[in-house]
Amino acid sequence: MSVTVEELLRQALKLDPKARAELAALILESVPTESAEEVDAAWEAEIRRRVQELESGSVKTIPWEEVREKLIRSEGGG
Repeated sequence: MSVTVEELLRQALKLDPKARAELAALILESVPTESAEEVDAAWEAEIRRRVQELESGSVKTIPWEEVREKLIRSEGGG
């Protein structure tokens, strides 16, 4: 009989915080991820796309002062 994810979680939550953190790290390490080269290539492509949008004028920047003012207003701080 196999253990369900829910049962594993119930058991894991009984562990002390340090053991839970160690278990979580070990599980994350077991999950296949993209290589550093693939991540770098994806970021480079994204940067090129964003630069092209800026240079073509298809997107416009917002001055920091305007963004800051909106943030302050939305937080009720001003």
